[in-house]
Amino acid sequence: MQHVFLLVVYIGTGEYRTLTSADMYFANIERCNFFASQVSKRYGNYSYSDFVDSKDRATAYCIPKYINTDNVEVY
Repeated sequence: MQHVFLLVVYIGTGEYRTLTSADMYFANIERCNFFASQVSKRYGNYSYSDFVDSKDRATAYCIPKYINTDNVEVY
């Protein structure tokens, strides 16, 4: 058993919010936060984030977990 950080990713807001990923485990918070920041970026032909439709917005964050690392890959 080991304490790790689970990266959770949601796409959309409000009624459109959908959990899209909750299976990536990281050994340290800095690495987890790096990937959280990368997966929540959006690129397109708009100049401000206010123009991103609410169903296309991404939220990602890390949650501490205590898991059995024998059957889960930890990055």
